[in-house]
Amino acid sequence: MKILNVLLLPLCFAFLSTSSFTYAANYPCSKSKGGVSHCTADGKFVCNDGSISRSKKKCS
Repeated sequence: MKILNVLLLPLCFAFLSTSSFTYAANYPCSKSKGGVSHCTADGKFVCNDGSISRSKKKCS
């Protein structure tokens, strides 16, 4: 049972730590932009700092 815990715990930690980085890299208005504020009429993301995201995704 100890061997299972020794192998499973690091694997779970590695999965959880990398999934959050992947999410941040693919989300419009990440990092210093402060996240998404709202959508424009033509489907673009407006960031919390007031700038328009260059994301190819459509906002709904």
